[in-house]
Parts: sequence; C-alpha cells; structure tokens
Amino acid sequence: MARHLAPPGSFHRLLASRHYPPSSPAPPPRPLLLLPKTLIPPAAAAMEFPRRGRRDVAAASAPASSSPETEVAPGAWGKVSAVLFDMDGVLCNSEELSRLAGVDLFAEMGVDVTGDDFVPYMGTGEANFLGGVAKLKGVKDFNAESAKKRFFEIYLDKYAKPNAGIGFPGALDLVTECKNAGLKVAVASSADRIKVDANLAAAGLPLSLFDAIVSADAFENLKPAPDIFLAASKTLGVDTDECIVIEDALAGVQAAKAAEMRCIAVMTTLEEDALQQASPSLIRKNIGDISIRDILYGGSNAYHSM
Repeated sequence: MARHLAPPGSFHRLLASRHYPPSSPAPPPRPLLLLPKTLIPPAAAAMEFPRRGRRDVAAASAPASSSPETEVAPGAWGKVSAVLFDMDGVLCNSEELSRLAGVDLFAEMGVDVTGDDFVPYMGTGEANFLGGVAKLKGVKDFNAESAKKRFFEIYLDKYAKPNAGIGFPGALDLVTECKNAGLKVAVASSADRIKVDANLAAAGLPLSLFDAIVSADAFENLKPAPDIFLAASKTLGVDTDECIVIEDALAGVQAAKAAEMRCIAVMTTLEEDALQQASPSLIRKNIGDISIRDILYGGSNAYHSM
C-alpha cells in the first residue's frame, strides 16, 4: 500500500563534491615466465580458470547492440533500487487535458489564452502553471488558490473522470515489470494530491500499485527544485544514486539532475532537442518505449549524457 508523505522537516544534504585518489603512473609490466610444456601437468593445461572480477549480469544476458557507440559499458550504469514516476505526461496522457482546463478557466475570467501559453510552466505545479499565464496576460488581482480550486473543478468534471483511459499505453506494464524485478516504485509529482488521485483513477492505475505517492501539497519548493524527488527517495528508504526518475518536462529533468538521480526523459511533451538542454541520462519516445533493461542497465541505442 502506498505510503503518504507528511511535510518533511529537512532533507539530507547531497554531497557537494566527490574525492578520488590522484592518478599515478602504472607500474612496469612483470616479465612473463614461460614453463616448458613438459612441466605443465595435463590436467592443468586443460583446465579453464575464471576471469578475475565480478561478471556483470547485463553483459551476460544482453543482446549485442547495433549501435555500440551508444551502449553503456557493463557496470557503468550502477545499481538501481527504485523508480520515481512523474505523473502528467509520463504515466498519464494529461498534459494537453490540463492545458485545455486552463484555457477554460481563463475563458471564465474573460481572458483569451491558448494551450501553448501554458507550455513553459508545465511540471512546475498548478500555482505556477496558472499564475505564470496570468502574469503573462497581465491579469490583475489574480488569486492562485481560488484559481486552483476552480481549475480542479473543471479538470475533474470535464477531463479526468474515473477510468477515462488517459493512461499511456505501457504505463501499467512498466510499473508492474519494475515491481516484479524487486524495485520500489513511487509517483513523484508537482501536481496537488487531488489531481494525482484523479489522474491515476482515470488512467486505471490503483494507488496500491505504488510504494509511495509524493505530491506538491507538502512542499514549498517544487520542480525544478529537487525536494519532491529527495522526499520520495527518503520515503522509500533508497539512496538517491540508486533512484531512476522518469520525466517529460524540462523542470522535472532539471529536478532529477539537482537531486543527483539518473533520469529517463520521454518526448510526450517536448522534442528531443528541448529535453537535451537538461541532459537526461536517456531519452525515449514515451513510457511504452522504456524497457526494464533501460531502467536496470541503461539500455542501448539511446541518447546518453552520462
């Protein structure tokens, strides 16, 4: 059952720097000692000895890549223990629906806006999502809280009814695969809890599917600040460097990087060139194109910035 986050007192500080031992010249190679074949026992000559070092699971099971230049070297991806899913634009095909609800809201206020006006504020929480457009259009005496309340009324009544089928194809499958692989899974969204619950219900994704649900209600600093992702990792009891974030918004990718987490970006909201500005670890078309191999091993044939 999902654990619901209480407002955090403080988050653990990220390491400001990492120290590595200075490099030193390699020692000269030792001379190779060759023994006459007569001195080598036949049993030893036929024996195969294992290579030194741990064999990487990915290297053992992965098929050969058609693009080796984009393949992550075995072991380079690192350990993965949890996956943090953004909601709008990742699990749920709801970004456009949110923009439409925003257009409806401003129409009630007598202000003419378009869906594109909201794009720069996606993934930053409803107060910024609506407030940014209000400022752009010069709306006077704009009250973010009352606007949010009406926005949610419009959104839930018109666009996010239960089992409305707004879940992205492959979302449920990937979450299930992650759980079957022993990974913890969480929703980590800049949306308010009322919208998170409504969207997951409309997408057919039960709350019980997730180990934690972290929403904007408990936070002052939303994405691109790392607070939501840091809180999710703390709630799950997983170190930040063992978390993978899946995001669609530039602010979300920036938040993942600020939390020092690897991030797989999907192109459901922005084009690849725009996402690359934040240097995600991988880029995929949508959640249905993300494989469990991408999450566990860094995948292949993908854009990498690691």
